[in-house]
Amino acid sequence: MLALRPTCEHCDTALPPAAGNARICSFECTFCADCVDTLLGNVCPNCGGGFAPRPIRPASDRKSGNYLGNYPASAERKHRPVDLTAHEAFCRTLGAIPPQER
Repeated sequence: MLALRPTCEHCDTALPPAAGNARICSFECTFCADCVDTLLGNVCPNCGGGFAPRPIRPASDRKSGNYLGNYPASAERKHRPVDLTAHEAFCRTLGAIPPQER
């Protein structure tokens, strides 16, 4: 079950459960689209993988109790600003590898 973390790990922008600008990697590292696109170059600073839009959990019960009310978003904030100089060097090592192959 996705944690649906509440904020961007880098800039601490709020990312509520229905945020269309939330991005996650396969380890659920959570960043806003602005940071992913303008600062991180679609490279997760924690694992080197790429990002995908975070799915939006249904707000109402449409089937079998699978909705935000029964499975609420996490309240755990992970504010860990990225060292952008170190990240730029890390990105150079992965630059030629498409995200789906990292």
